[in-house]
Amino acid sequence: MSADPLSRPDGSPITVLAVDDQPAITELLSMAMRLEGWEVLTAAAGQEAVRVAKSGRPDLIVLDMMLPDFDGLEVMRRIRADRPAVPVIFLTAKDAVSDRVQGLTAGGDDYVTKPFSLEELIARARALLRRSGATSLHEESLLTVGDLVLNEDSHEVSRGGDPIHLTATEFELLRYLMRNPRRVLSKAQILDRVWNYDFGGQANVVELYISGAGGGDRGGPDRLGRVADHPSDRDGPAGHPGARRRRPAAAPQPQPRPGPPWGW
Repeated sequence: MSADPLSRPDGSPITVLAVDDQPAITELLSMAMRLEGWEVLTAAAGQEAVRVAKSGRPDLIVLDMMLPDFDGLEVMRRIRADRPAVPVIFLTAKDAVSDRVQGLTAGGDDYVTKPFSLEELIARARALLRRSGATSLHEESLLTVGDLVLNEDSHEVSRGGDPIHLTATEFELLRYLMRNPRRVLSKAQILDRVWNYDFGGQANVVELYISGAGGGDRGGPDRLGRVADHPSDRDGPAGHPGARRRRPAAAPQPQPRPGPPWGW
């Protein structure tokens, strides 16, 4: 369970409806959400989902786009006829861009592509629950790793009590890493979650951000690598009247690699 479990304003557990026609997926979702302390309702078809949503009054719905009887868009329309403000996260196929666009245009709040990361889905669900007002009114979302603290509501970051000023991208990257402790993340996962699309630029942008490149004054050493302009490099060619005699170059000393602004 997360260090900052969510609940309704009256203290009762959050209720989530998971809708998918694959039992393995609904079981996996149920397990992850129960670990968060949430109650889970499940449905395997559209009509069943509408009926369960009406009786169970979920705070959030995780809804597959492709169901045996009718699609996720129609399920959302029917449920929102009775519960217009209930947030919905769509589960879509990785290559189904049209489904994602349709879902968000029709009023879906977020989407996760299959195969998905449980940690990412839970993080998105928590963010939606907070934004929708379904959680405790006094709930403050803090992520803590050692002495590093990130406040998801105020977008403040500190280490050992000292504030750290981050750009929007650095904040999203740090939040994603802190939401997935002790887990190996691929470049594709980070690009999709932090940059929110299949990044078409340089593939090393992730390494540049994690290693600390990016500029800006953080009160420490410059995080951008530079090429030194040594005076001897400006000498003329050997034997030229203006050439100066070069002393043997000293053995290079190992330099500490600059780290990201949060000090990892």
